[in-house]
Amino acid sequence: MGEGLTDTPQGVGRGGRAASHVPVLLKEAIDFLAVRRGGTYIDATVGLGGHSYEIAKRLGAPGHLIGLDKDPAALEIARRKLAPQGADWPEITLLQRSFAEIATGEQAAGVDGILADIGVSSLQLDDAARGFSFQADGPLDMRMDPRSERTAEQVVNHLDERQLADVIYEFGEERRSRRIARAICRSRPIRSTAHLADVISAAARPMNRGKDEYDRRIHPATRTFQALRIFVNRELDDLRALLDAAPRILKSGGRVVVISFHSLEDRIVKDGLRDGVRRGDFRVLTKKPLTSSEEESDRNPRARSAKLRAAEKV
Repeated sequence: MGEGLTDTPQGVGRGGRAASHVPVLLKEAIDFLAVRRGGTYIDATVGLGGHSYEIAKRLGAPGHLIGLDKDPAALEIARRKLAPQGADWPEITLLQRSFAEIATGEQAAGVDGILADIGVSSLQLDDAARGFSFQADGPLDMRMDPRSERTAEQVVNHLDERQLADVIYEFGEERRSRRIARAICRSRPIRSTAHLADVISAAARPMNRGKDEYDRRIHPATRTFQALRIFVNRELDDLRALLDAAPRILKSGGRVVVISFHSLEDRIVKDGLRDGVRRGDFRVLTKKPLTSSEEESDRNPRARSAKLRAAEKV
């Protein structure tokens, strides 16, 4: 989170490893936030602190930056990156918290802007022990917050076949979900990412004849791993909660900027902002989602699938 996700197989970067930490659509996100010196801003997915650092530089000493992230390892890195840079540095508050909880506690007061960069971070992808990637063998964990009870192993080994197929189809948009779920249930217990990827690969060969170019070039386990990660971390429910809370905590003229990395997320953001317009809460600033330039996509492959939408509180 905070640094997004490559458009290569969900959970891996090009060349079989996670892409390095590069904030996606950085200039565009900061421009749409229109950071006011002395204001209060929330980076709802602080990640490794790339976007937060640019916000902090513009806030100055009177300002306040609140950073949220489920992942304590990411927060520790962000804490070092956002350490005071001199006398004219804003107050920094970092909280281990889901962005679904954005309207609770300290950050519930009026704020000038909210930024959310949805997705899994390079920090999480690079660590095989976290279980996000099928490119290196590791435990089936996939929790962004290690305090959460539900792991990918529990989902894979304990949901019944129909429930598992529904998860894979709904959150991975995987058309072969029933075949994959059947193969998983027959292969239980599944204890590692490599074991799961092998089972999926045997059940669902690459769609080389498919009309969708994306289907032809991705690993057959890609969509299932995406689905499990989203389900384990309740990512879409959290995103809906964030969009629902944003109008309540933004000041008049305050802005919300969301960067998403796949169609499920972008659809929720689009619909959430549209609902806000109907209620009279928002003015949408992006008629169509902003995407990365060719130069940024070449420099940072994860940016290729990124879409930015923004709105202003009215």
